[in-house]
Amino acid sequence: MSKKNPFDPAAMSDNVKEQAQQIWLAGLGAFSKAQQEGTKAFEKLVSDGITMQRKVHTTAEEKLAEATQKVTEAAHTLNERATGQWGKLENIFEDRVAKALQGLGVPSAQELKALHERVAALEAQLSKAAKPAAAKKTAAAPKAAVKPAAKAATKPAAKAPTKAPAKSAKK
Repeated sequence: MSKKNPFDPAAMSDNVKEQAQQIWLAGLGAFSKAQQEGTKAFEKLVSDGITMQRKVHTTAEEKLAEATQKVTEAAHTLNERATGQWGKLENIFEDRVAKALQGLGVPSAQELKALHERVAALEAQLSKAAKPAAAKKTAAAPKAAVKPAAKAATKPAAKAPTKAPAKSAKK
């Protein structure tokens, strides 16, 4: 039996050469396989990326809709509060202006309305009182032509009593 000496330098170089050749071929095989499966893996990654992008897009739209709704609600609440505060401020301003005007002696809207009503009532009374006087004047018209001086004397006397009650009613 002849055994080869594993430590023989000539045998070693053949052995190393053979192993190096096998390593080289294994590398080429791995590269070839990586190329074949690399294309498949790349296509799979692209497909996964598209799926992920759709999910992210959908999620982003949902979050945007949620945020828009929250902002709208917050704006509505803020608007209600501002309107309420503005109304309060307006009332305070109106009260202060009314007090200042009252202090200056300017009559209020209610006082002016009451005064207008009182003037209207007095005008109605005057017009009722003037109608009977006009009827008396038409009956006295033929006599007035005869006595113009007498008519002038009665006229101021008739006006004086009608104004006196008006002044007393005002006070």
